[in-house]
Order: sequence, then structure tokens, then C-alpha cells
Amino acid sequence: MATTRTASTAWEGDLLKGAGEVTLASSGIGTYPVSWPSRAEQANGKTSPEELIAAAHSACYSMALSHGLAGAGAPPTKLDTQADVTFQPGEGITGIHLTVVGVVPGLDADGFQAAAEDAKKNCPVSQALTGTTITLTASLA
Repeated sequence: MATTRTASTAWEGDLLKGAGEVTLASSGIGTYPVSWPSRAEQANGKTSPEELIAAAHSACYSMALSHGLAGAGAPPTKLDTQADVTFQPGEGITGIHLTVVGVVPGLDADGFQAAAEDAKKNCPVSQALTGTTITLTASLA
């Protein structure tokens, strides 16, 4: 069964001086301020499209890796995933780096690396971002 998730943004003003609010409508878990300076300079308590992409990517990647490991008979005890999305004004998103540290009983470093690479390739968010260079650092705790 297909699902649709919805977010919306209310924006006021021009790009450089304006500001908006992003609402995570499907879940109802919050509304978050967003602005150009939070995107191109310092966050200053506001989010950015890139931070939201990083959140989506780290969550999706963790789910994909967990599923792949469990399917291979090595369910993880814990996965800590960070996604760093780099934005260059005038160019756009120039890269994403995933860092994952896992606790996976009975799995060696090579097996974890292979599973991590497979999850990077097959995570639906990674697939949606195929025009972007995605790199990975994976290690066992």
C-alpha cells in the first residue's frame, strides 16, 4: 500500500530577508522556522531544506541497513547514523556524507561495510538523490 507524507511551508518576504515556517503536516509533530541565513550561513535556531534532507536520509538509511542486516541473519543491536548535506550557494547540494557506527553481534568489519554500502545504494532516499554524490564511512563500535 502506497503512502503519501505531507509537509508545507509558509514564506514571507524575499529570499535574503524573508523567512518561513515548515510544518510537518502528516505527523503533526511540529512547525519549524526556516530562512536563507539558516541555509547559507549559521543555523541560528532555524532549519534548512538541507537539514531536513539530512534528517530524512539518516532515518531512511538506518532503516534500510537494519533491514538488510536482519535479512542476512545479523540483526543490529544499535545503529547511529549521521548525514551531512553540503550546500554551496549558487551551486546547490554538492554532496552528502553518511557516517554509521553499528553494534552488530557476530558480524565482522568487512560484512558490516558490505551491508552498509548496499543500504547506501538501496535506501529509497539515496535513490531519490541519485544526482548527488553520496559517500559513506561505516564502522563497528
